[in-house]
Amino acid sequence: MTQQPDAPDPWRGFRGVMAATLILEAITVLLALPVVSVVGGGLTPFSLAYLLGLALVLLLFAGIQGRSWAIWANLALQLVLVAGFVIYPGVGIMGLVFTAVWALIAYFRAVVLRRS
Repeated sequence: MTQQPDAPDPWRGFRGVMAATLILEAITVLLALPVVSVVGGGLTPFSLAYLLGLALVLLLFAGIQGRSWAIWANLALQLVLVAGFVIYPGVGIMGLVFTAVWALIAYFRAVVLRRS
């Protein structure tokens, strides 16, 4: 008697996409450091702490993507990134772009939930 392979778990792949998106977002935030230092009027202790702290939180959030509330926490975290307009407008725009990405991911989540 041969055993049928288990059906692929769509949530496993979905969690991986969310974690990878957070890691890419953290890298993008870290790449904003030289831009803010040169174009944005220099790094202040506040802007440095904001960017480094946000990158750290994004990386830590990549580890909690198995939680049911993780996507909503990710969306809320985007508001913190959009608030980066205070630091430099490019950081805030980056926040708007990633907010759109997370809205699309939330839509995909709803589609997967509907099909399950």
